[in-house]
Amino acid sequence: MDRIGQDIRALRKARRMTIADCAAALDRSLGWLSQVERGMTTPSVHDLGQIARLFDLNISFFFRSSSRRPEEQGLVVRAADRSAIGSAESGLSEELLSPGLSGSFEMIRSVFAPGSKSSGMRPARDKEDGGVLLSGRLNLILGSARFELGPGDSFQFREESYGWENPGAEPAVVLWIVSPPIY
Repeated sequence: MDRIGQDIRALRKARRMTIADCAAALDRSLGWLSQVERGMTTPSVHDLGQIARLFDLNISFFFRSSSRRPEEQGLVVRAADRSAIGSAESGLSEELLSPGLSGSFEMIRSVFAPGSKSSGMRPARDKEDGGVLLSGRLNLILGSARFELGPGDSFQFREESYGWENPGAEPAVVLWIVSPPIY
């Protein structure tokens, strides 16, 4: 339960929500949410469903690796336990590779559909991004600069607005690192 509470806190902070804002959106008391975040109270499955919807996640996000050995939980994520995040409707589907969100960074596997592109520039935020293109082609747009990336090319940027597009006929797969965690 500590990991679930830590993930909820990290999700809330990444979205710049106060604990009061989050509690109000969930129609729960501030004290209850504080206890959940500190691992002192176990939220019901219904509550976890509401929390998942608030953060635009599937409820399975909170149960990843729950069937694994206790010493593995929070340290290792098996491929079968990856949590899908984001929406494939935009041409971008992602999986959270990190075992939790309470660390100083997160790892994400991003798959950009052929011919897809971001809807405008994503605003600059107080975070640092980096990654490596594992397969396919991807154009990364940083401010007014455009970079054509191929397999093995890597990138890193901080507090920069950005966009992307996959000009190729095959999916572009990127191992993306974000600090601090945003999901």
